[in-house]
Amino acid sequence: MIKLEKLSKVFETPGGGSVIAADQVSMEVPEGEICVLLGPSGCGKTTTLKMINGLIQKTSGKIWVAGCDTDEQDPVQLRRSIGYVIQQIGLFPNMTIEDNICVVPDLLGWDKTKSRRRAGELLELVNLDPGIFLKRYPKELSGGQQQRVGVIRALAADPPVLLMDEPFGAIDPINRAVIQDEFLKMQTELRKTIAFVSHDIDEAIKMADKIAIFKDGVLEQYDSPDDLLARPANDFIASFLGQDRTLKRLSLLQVQDVMFGDQVRVMARDDLEKARGLMREVGHKNIVMVGPRGRARGYLHLNDILDSTGKVEEHYQGLPATVNIRDDLRSAVSKMFRHDTTWLVCVDDEGFFKGSITQRAISHALGATYRDSDVATGAAAEAL
Repeated sequence: MIKLEKLSKVFETPGGGSVIAADQVSMEVPEGEICVLLGPSGCGKTTTLKMINGLIQKTSGKIWVAGCDTDEQDPVQLRRSIGYVIQQIGLFPNMTIEDNICVVPDLLGWDKTKSRRRAGELLELVNLDPGIFLKRYPKELSGGQQQRVGVIRALAADPPVLLMDEPFGAIDPINRAVIQDEFLKMQTELRKTIAFVSHDIDEAIKMADKIAIFKDGVLEQYDSPDDLLARPANDFIASFLGQDRTLKRLSLLQVQDVMFGDQVRVMARDDLEKARGLMREVGHKNIVMVGPRGRARGYLHLNDILDSTGKVEEHYQGLPATVNIRDDLRSAVSKMFRHDTTWLVCVDDEGFFKGSITQRAISHALGATYRDSDVATGAAAEAL
């Protein structure tokens, strides 16, 4: 959907010299994916983004958007066909939220009824009630609410491509996380092709299908977040990602990817002998007690009931915490440390027991990529 081929930009300096802002950048962003452009200040990521919609004229190279060579398109029409979101939001203060959202559809000659209906639908996508917000002015909204409007305004004309220049950078951490989550939910439904400039590594890992890391105008590595963190191409990228890059990978995997889903469980009225037998059968030292419908209620530890008799309900302990199967491993590890435990019960949105997760399983999952890499490297060396 977006293709850059040997794209370069050279800025002339007042003294007659020149500065290379982008140097022979080549990359492709597949349809429906999010690509985050990442790197230190002055690395060329924003220049590259602005060349895609012609806000900065390229010096050389080629750009294709939706299969079309941008050199053969009218610059104004090109920009109107590409959604654009900036950090400063840029809402028109003298226009209502409804009219702000409809700026591009109005320029494109959309029927007014259609464009206003579209505005209401988009507000609902970001959890802003159209009945409350359509007729308000920007100054009547919080910064986070204005940023949401800025994002959906770029989507109003239903563009296939969306460019975003640090769109969440000026928002406080709590609202930023909320808006990021809403945006990802929206992307799941809309499947736009997005190029996204960020300076935040954690944001890039959370949002991106692919990450492009720049240094001094050069594209150093273009890869998936997991491959980037597991196999940085050079020392600069390894340093830029940080020494904790293995821990950063925790946010890329969900609990359900790592949990034991055997669902061995007992109920309150079961005998302890049954509980002991099940634990020995599967080699576990803990077993979960569930309610009549299967919700997690507590647990038993084998050592606590070795010589005990009676029913499960007479000996069970309360669960220190549970973790949702869709939570990332970072959340799971955080809960384990907070509650001083090496395992957690996994539940769905309704609290139904789905399995268990352990620190050892998480460590094994993180190490799998490196083990696969070592095997591949060893095989290549042996072939040589």
